[in-house]
Parts: sequence; structure tokens; C-alpha cells
Amino acid sequence: MQSLLRLVYPPLCLTCDALVDSEYGLCGDCWRDTPFIHGLSCQACGAPLPGEADGTPVHCDDCLKIARPWQSGASALIYRGNARRIVLGLKHGDRHDYAVAAAGWMAAKLPEGLAAGTIICPVPLHRLRLFQRRYNQSALLSSRLARLTRMMHVADMLIRTRRTRPHEKMSVDERFANMDGALAVNARHGRLPRGRRFVLVDDVMTSGATLGASAGVLLAAGAKEVHVLTLARAVKSP
Repeated sequence: MQSLLRLVYPPLCLTCDALVDSEYGLCGDCWRDTPFIHGLSCQACGAPLPGEADGTPVHCDDCLKIARPWQSGASALIYRGNARRIVLGLKHGDRHDYAVAAAGWMAAKLPEGLAAGTIICPVPLHRLRLFQRRYNQSALLSSRLARLTRMMHVADMLIRTRRTRPHEKMSVDERFANMDGALAVNARHGRLPRGRRFVLVDDVMTSGATLGASAGVLLAAGAKEVHVLTLARAVKSP
């Protein structure tokens, strides 16, 4: 039956509809056009760095300037080209299938040695924005990631206490001010963070203001560690 279905509905590339060998894959051309992050990268955000990894923790310029409350951070893609199209398709284009492939790419970036009791949770949307968009793209990613890793998933661990303004045209300082006091631990999970490790998931990291606010409230609620994992990292053009 599976062979018959593959004949009738052959697997297609996620981003160009060319024939591929397996579901939720990229064809050779699209794979080459997707900027995956390999090699040396910032320990706090995953941004690619020049040089070769030798086991010594290194940080990008942004993470040297801005204190990050989380333990470690990683990203699967650089936010440009085909990666940007994937993120925007997931975020605004109802391409939920992108989350299946993306979760696999992100899982490969998880820190080694995370305990079985680690909790995966997404950066939340405000309820009005969630109503307008109908889904939280970060929750799609975190749910798929939890399935792959068999870690605990708490989709509503965090809530937005107020609707923040869009960050697109804000400076870094304005973004951090915009997120001040905008997030909280969901009251129904008030005791859950105590002594636990978390993997905090989002689609894109730019300044890190939203992730910083999210990690901060988890730590304030008693979390032992927070690790940040994003599908893509926005970086300055070389």
C-alpha cells in the first residue's frame, strides 16, 4: 500500500515541488540554497563564526555586548534566502509541514546530555495575535521537537500578559523595553519550573529580546537552566 501511495503521490521537495526520495525533504538544489549553520558558532545564539571549533566556548559580537540569561543557544539556519522563505511560510503561509523537517534540523543542534526531565516549551503569542494567526509557529516547532526527542512538552508554559508592538522597526534597546514585563509563567504551571531544565523554542532570533524575557521569567520561577533553540538566526550581512 505504501509503495502504491508513493507512486500516486510521490514525495516532493518542501520548497520547489521537485521529486525527492523521502517525505519532508529538500531537493539537492534547495538544500544547497538553504543556509544551514555548520562549524564554529556562538555558544549563546548559534550564529556562525569564522574559524574552526576546538571545544572552547566562543560568542558573537551581539552576545558579547548583551548579557544572555540562558545557559546556551543554538540555531539551525541563517535567516536569509531559502531559510527565510521557510520561516515565513511556516509563520504566515500555513505551511505546517515545514515544522516536521525543521524540528529534525533543530534536534541536531540540541546540547548533549540534556536530562530526560527536560521540558520543551515555545515562546508564546498574545491571545489576540494567536486568534488572528490561528496557530503559534513556535509551538508547532516545539511540539515536533518534543516528539522527536521524547521530552516533555508544555505548550502553554508561558503567557503574554500584554500585547507588545511589532519589533521590525525598533532599535535593540526599544525591543528590550517593549518586552519588559510582557511575559509570565502560566499560573496553572506555577510550580513546574522549580529545579527543571528547559529548552525554549522560537522560530527566529534577532536581538534576543523576546527570548531573554521568556528565559528570565522561567529562571525567576525557579528553573535550573534554560537552553534556547531557534530555527533561524538573523545575522548581519558580511
